[in-house]
Amino acid sequence: MDIYYLVFILPAMIIALWAQIKVKSTFSRYSEVYSAGGVTAYDAARRILDANGLTNVKIEHISGSLTDHYDPKDRVIRLSDSVYGSMSVASIGVAAHEAGHAIQHAKSYMPLSLRNTVYPVVNLSSQAAVPLIFLGFILNSLNLVYVGIILFSAVVLFQLITLPVEFNASGRALKILGEYGILSQNELGGAKKVLSAAAMTYVASALVAAAQLLRFVLMARRRK
Repeated sequence: MDIYYLVFILPAMIIALWAQIKVKSTFSRYSEVYSAGGVTAYDAARRILDANGLTNVKIEHISGSLTDHYDPKDRVIRLSDSVYGSMSVASIGVAAHEAGHAIQHAKSYMPLSLRNTVYPVVNLSSQAAVPLIFLGFILNSLNLVYVGIILFSAVVLFQLITLPVEFNASGRALKILGEYGILSQNELGGAKKVLSAAAMTYVASALVAAAQLLRFVLMARRRK
């Protein structure tokens, strides 16, 4: 285990682990707090979509817990077992967040459009970057290492672009939930805590990626 791993990666991994634990515990806590309005997460998402002219966006039920996402290619919101039919403040917040992504897509929100555009390239880069870096170290080829570092930089950039996308979707969700009267002011506080905890997982992922990039750069400089 190299010193750069201990200094950069390990602390970032600990923060990422804390963020995962935090989001699960916060979601679990507010999954026990039910909305006085008696609407399900599906109902809330459907109402938000329809009110914004997005009747063409479907909502599907998928298996798992916290596997919720918006698919811009198929224009579908997929809600997990723990969210879809639940009337909890946590689930309604998550569903509204995904509806926020659909609204971003419809309004061509620039960071989301950029993320969707670069995703295919980043997906390829993420698969090739680390093997190229370590192959470069094995073959003592700094050129190969630097190619891998450039590819990995695209992964870090993608993580950074994701941050405003996620924060904006949460902001839209909380505003809409309040304006439409789906959640009361007290209930909004719980939804905000859930979405804030979820946002921290994206911050932690970006931190891990940036720490890994810094580690690779310093390792390459040490090989000169």
